[in-house]
Amino acid sequence: MDANDNCFDGNDVSHNNSEKLSSLKIYLPAIFSFVMFIAGIIVDYIEVFPLFSGWIRMLWYVVAYIPVGFPVIIEGWKSIKNGDFFTEFLLMSIATLGAFAIGEYPEGVAVMLFYAVGELFQSAAVKKAKGNIKALLDVRPKEALVYRDDDYVSVNPETVGIGEKIQVRVGEKIPLDGKLLSEKASLNTAAITGESKPDTIAKGEKVFAGSINLNGVIEIETFS
Repeated sequence: MDANDNCFDGNDVSHNNSEKLSSLKIYLPAIFSFVMFIAGIIVDYIEVFPLFSGWIRMLWYVVAYIPVGFPVIIEGWKSIKNGDFFTEFLLMSIATLGAFAIGEYPEGVAVMLFYAVGELFQSAAVKKAKGNIKALLDVRPKEALVYRDDDYVSVNPETVGIGEKIQVRVGEKIPLDGKLLSEKASLNTAAITGESKPDTIAKGEKVFAGSINLNGVIEIETFS
């Protein structure tokens, strides 16, 4: 392994560590609120500290509320300024601040905390879905055999125009979406659909980038 390999490995490790730290920072407000909330509940019910009442108790739950509640309140205020009065942010703000107004501090924190955790899970799911889509795009091959000047030449798929004819040999991946010009094709579309069973495509039907040609040389007219 040469110095360049070590450099790339180091960059990859550094990038992964940066991503982990970034993810941790996203969860820190919810973790802090959860710890404060649980500690407040324990002190409330065990009654270890007699002074944990009145404004001290309220202040404790306010501190637990702010990390998860303040961003939602800001979004709710922005929605009002934009003329949208019935967003989830505004409704959650009203509900939890109302709980504080009637002295139900733990309930106010709990509702906002559960909402914030739900939003974090949703964001994580969206991020994972985007990663899966990116990985799907990466399955496309780096070259395409396109018919130009009475011959098939190997080019970058990004340089292939709409309506050009490309050729895909047995075992190769289809580089671009298109319409099948050959009589039929047997394709492995597992990378796209998750189906392991080969898919038989007839002439004129659509074929998609990333599919693997299983039987014979086929020709395709590109869509993109």
